[in-house]
Amino acid sequence: MSASGRTWLDALNREIEACERCPRLVTYRQEIAVAKRRAFQDHVYWARGVPNFGPSDASLLVVGLAPAAHGANRTGRMFTGDRSGEWLYRALHKAGFANQPTAVGLSDGLELRDCLITAVCHCAPPGNRPDRLELAACNPYLRRTLDGTPWSVVVALGGVAWSSLGATLGVRLPPFRHLAEAAIEPDRTAIASYHPSQQNTFTGRLTETMLDAVFQRARELLSRDE
Repeated sequence: MSASGRTWLDALNREIEACERCPRLVTYRQEIAVAKRRAFQDHVYWARGVPNFGPSDASLLVVGLAPAAHGANRTGRMFTGDRSGEWLYRALHKAGFANQPTAVGLSDGLELRDCLITAVCHCAPPGNRPDRLELAACNPYLRRTLDGTPWSVVVALGGVAWSSLGATLGVRLPPFRHLAEAAIEPDRTAIASYHPSQQNTFTGRLTETMLDAVFQRARELLSRDE
């Protein structure tokens, strides 16, 4: 990793952590940190913007929706400390993009390999639904992540991430469906996936096999480019 690459990502992450552009989200993330969930009463919540996670020179970029109130809003790391993260990191580990399949906190030893995780909204929103203005306020962070990372494959988790990705890149993506794929420039590819939320995993709309297939496809595309 180049020093200049680390500098741009560190600078961007510091801005994300300090961001207070959206009053509703600032209030909500702080209220959650005070109320807490019973299982986490002894935890000190992060309660700030959750930064990107992974190396700045990653070939795979994963775009999620937003931090979970008692997940990343608590731990301070994308998809860490909740059920969605359990599914995502298992899949990333199987495909060789993570050194371990679990993510519980900042000191758990998790490292991503050639993969950077970001989101279209970096603060936990009420009901897991950022509104249109909040997505717009956070979009410059997504744009700078897309511009700064030398990605070859980008995976969008969920329909909101898929549509935000297309709008930010200025391209028309195909309608959202699991494993939808689109060529972005000659050497870049976007892949859509159902989000590993409990709403999808508990109902069987998304299975582990389906999620594994997404990152197996990402690995195939990256291997082709080597």
